Amino acid sequence: MQKIDFKKRLRQLYSAPAAAPVLVEVPQLNFIMIDGAGDPNTSEQFQQAVESLFSVSYALKFLIKKGPLAIDYGVLPLEGVWWAEDMSAFTTADKASWKWTLMIMQPEYVTGELYREALDQVRKKKGLPALGQLRLESFREGLSAQLLHVGPFSEEGPTIQRLHTYIEENGYHRTGKHREIYLSDLRRAAPERLRTIIRQPIE
Repeated sequence: MQKIDFKKRLRQLYSAPAAAPVLVEVPQLNFIMIDGAGDPNTSEQFQQAVESLFSVSYALKFLIKKGPLAIDYGVLPLEGVWWAEDMSAFTTADKASWKWTLMIMQPEYVTGELYREALDQVRKKKGLPALGQLRLESFREGLSAQLLHVGPFSEEGPTIQRLHTYIEENGYHRTGKHREIYLSDLRRAAPERLRTIIRQPIE
């Protein structure tokens, strides 16, 4: 059986320095995605979205491992794209008005047929309410700047500002939406040890 570590294969996308921002070119990748809104700390919709994403991602992992391809791999980290109709909501901590798309990257051999089979498996076992809102979609982020934040999400502000300053000082401007890649297990890691890649598309 072949074993693949996609975090190592795509090291430039799933690791980043904390000392200074770096530029990366993010290719087209496949994701299972789900959209929502509200405070991630209190929103039941947010928790249901996370559970559905991981449940289907693990179902796909085992379908591929036990299927003809016989490839074993680790499920990729949770990622989130964040925005608000009024972007000042991020500086005033008005989390109830935040909008988000949560996603988990999938290997290139996850087909629509395999995805539907995994979805059916999870629906029969768990019947999660958010399953009907999931979608499998290709997404290309392109040229981006990123930086590692270590610590609680509530203290991301200075890290984001460092990233924005780097972008402006190097002659780029921001495009697209702010992305976060959660390298730590959110259920187990202490807040001060959380490791989050902050990524911003640029041109």
